[in-house]
Amino acid sequence: MIVCGDDALAHRLARELHEVYGEQVTLLVPALPDAPRTPAGRTGRALALFGRVTAAVTRTTGAGAVAGSPGDDPTGVLRVVESAEADDRALTDAGVERAAALALVHEDDETNIRAALTARRLNPRLRLVIRLYNRKLGQHLETLLDQAAAVAEPGLDPEKLDAATTVLSDVDTAAPGLAAAAVAGTSKVVQAGGLLLHAVDRPPVAGQAPDPGLCTLALLSATAGDPVGCEGSERSGDAGPRLLPDDRTVAAATGRAAVTLEAVTPAGPALPTARLAASALPVASLFSRRLRWSLAGAVAAVLALALTSTFTTGDHPLHAAYLTLLDIFAIGDPAVGEPTSRQLLQILAGFVGLLLLPVIVAALLEGLGTFRTATALRRPPRGLSGHVVLLGLGKVGTRVLARLRRLNIPVVCVESDPEARGIALARRLRVPTVIGDVTEEGVLEAARIHRARALLALTSVDITNLEAALSARAVTPDLRVVLRLFDDDFATAVFRTLRTAHPGALTRSRSVSHLAAPAFAGAMMGRQVFGAVPVERRVLLFAAVDVADHPLLEGRTVAEAFRPGAWRVIALDGRGRGGGSGQDWRLRPDRLLGAGDRVVVAATRRGLAELHGRGGRDARGASDNSVRTERG
Repeated sequence: MIVCGDDALAHRLARELHEVYGEQVTLLVPALPDAPRTPAGRTGRALALFGRVTAAVTRTTGAGAVAGSPGDDPTGVLRVVESAEADDRALTDAGVERAAALALVHEDDETNIRAALTARRLNPRLRLVIRLYNRKLGQHLETLLDQAAAVAEPGLDPEKLDAATTVLSDVDTAAPGLAAAAVAGTSKVVQAGGLLLHAVDRPPVAGQAPDPGLCTLALLSATAGDPVGCEGSERSGDAGPRLLPDDRTVAAATGRAAVTLEAVTPAGPALPTARLAASALPVASLFSRRLRWSLAGAVAAVLALALTSTFTTGDHPLHAAYLTLLDIFAIGDPAVGEPTSRQLLQILAGFVGLLLLPVIVAALLEGLGTFRTATALRRPPRGLSGHVVLLGLGKVGTRVLARLRRLNIPVVCVESDPEARGIALARRLRVPTVIGDVTEEGVLEAARIHRARALLALTSVDITNLEAALSARAVTPDLRVVLRLFDDDFATAVFRTLRTAHPGALTRSRSVSHLAAPAFAGAMMGRQVFGAVPVERRVLLFAAVDVADHPLLEGRTVAEAFRPGAWRVIALDGRGRGGGSGQDWRLRPDRLLGAGDRVVVAATRRGLAELHGRGGRDARGASDNSVRTERG
């Protein structure tokens, strides 16, 4: 397996492939001009980010290989290759001709696309996993690279092309988990092929076991006596959440919170993007309430004068209204020699016209000002409450904002850069936005933090996120806070400190790479991982598995195929070999799994590796440090 990149996602993905799936990994990192030409240079930095590895390390440059660092095991499971760019020579040095899969996870889309085209030419059978932020471009790129593989290898089995190229976005994978962590009680929805899986957090109830719904996916650390849960803290004496428990364990877990599968429904047509980004301006917002009442009064005066003219002169109502409008706008003939009633009405109409003139001018000016400010960012309304304050509108914040608005959650954004990526989306969705540095006084207050329900701190700077959380907690001690923190040890220390200082509040720390790495690793293994649901500091994966020739699934009932703590069959994917009927997505425990079925399973990372027969010794002999490796 080759992982090309040098950020947190690349190193976490490499660790995932090695520790969970037991794969040989080559990490291709960009070389710095001033990097030391020693094994302890760039390789040491890569290993520091990679984590504690008990495998050998070989440092390779364009000129060849250098022996690994002292004390390494000679098995050669991990190699680090340095190159200025992922060109033909670098990919060849990394062994792309012999590799089973290549993950391109640079932050720059163009770099990943260029490397993907080169890798596909060097090895048409290579499984490609590409990180792209542009989803539309990603769909076209998948088709292009799969077609290139089919042309280069005419004898290649078409069924294998389904996993030949996979384009993923780490931000899209992490956004649902971040949004769900900020909004208590909001369902976690994972789209699994043609199905929608609805998972929901159930709060603890004293003396009662959690409602299992369709099935219980996890028992959380939170209990009736400790409602915020431990999430890494030893205060409650709990090692953390328990994933995929059996029915007996659930029944015995009285007073404990849980994540349950609430519903499995067919996936309807996706909402068009244009609908989300629609920015139609309401007509009522063109004019203020006072001006609208003034215009309504003028219209009523015109109607009254027209009716009075009809009754007094016997004229036709339409002709009477016409004459009244001419009098109001001072373009009618003077009523000289006409009846007194007509003359009086003309004078009244002229007076109404004088009153109407400033109203019309005010309407024009106000309408013009409204159109000019229609594209400007809205300010948070004074009476706003119960909203989510979203800090940071970069790649992650933009996707989370779109997710929250789809759920109809009121949001107020805070961004220091007026040219940030998500500003345009906030403007189109007419989301109130505060432009300012959150570390300055008055910025959070302008976002109405004292009446907010949660704070999502999603900037790329850990210290900024921490400072925003502390400032918000100083204003509202029981505020729900979700922090995006990159360093695991720092995240754990922050969580424990905030939990000790504010035991009645909910604090969560999340990492985009932590949430996205399982999906990327599953795609590299050729497995279709639909999504991931965060469970405190661990992750539960939803993947599709073919039952045919699988010793742990074929010929077994749904209940017999269940392995507590590892995996559980929860639905039948209608796109299986047998087609599947539209009434089989919710499976009975006694339903027999046949060779033509394709099932959707909920699994832990190690459970999924073992289910696919790739876990090896690591999958069966996992130690207690599995919780440490899953923190983010």
